[in-house]
Amino acid sequence: MPTETITGEVQKQVEPSRSASERTRSGRFYRPNVDILEKNDELLVRADVPGAAGSEIDIQFENGELMIHAPAAPRQDDATHFLLREYGVGDYYRSFTVSESVDAAKIHAEYKDGVLTLHLPKVEAAKPRKIKVKTR
Repeated sequence: MPTETITGEVQKQVEPSRSASERTRSGRFYRPNVDILEKNDELLVRADVPGAAGSEIDIQFENGELMIHAPAAPRQDDATHFLLREYGVGDYYRSFTVSESVDAAKIHAEYKDGVLTLHLPKVEAAKPRKIKVKTR
C-alpha cells in the first residue's frame, strides 16, 4: 500500500515504491480521504472513516511512519436482499511517512461523526520560535 510523506509541504507519492517491507493484507481496504494541517505546535490529520467504531480504530506511529487502520462492519446482515448495492464494505487503511519531528508520547486522537482527528505534537526543537534582538 502506498505511503505518503507529511512535511511542511505535503508530498504525495504517485507510484508506491516496491520494497521488501511493503505490507500486504487480505480483504478489501479503502483509502480514507484526509486533510493535513500544520500549526505552530502540531500537525493535525483529519481522516474520513464513516462506519468505523472508534474503539476499534488502530493507530500506530513508529520510526516516523503513521499508520491508520479502521475496521468497518457491514451495515446490513448477509441475508439482506439488495435491489442496488453501491456502498462497498471493507476496512480503511492509510499510512504516511512523517518528516517533521513529532513527540510520539503526546500523540492523541478523537473520533466523532465518522471523522478521525489525530494530533501530532511537534517536539520543542521543531516548533517555530521568535528570536528577540537586543539593541545597543
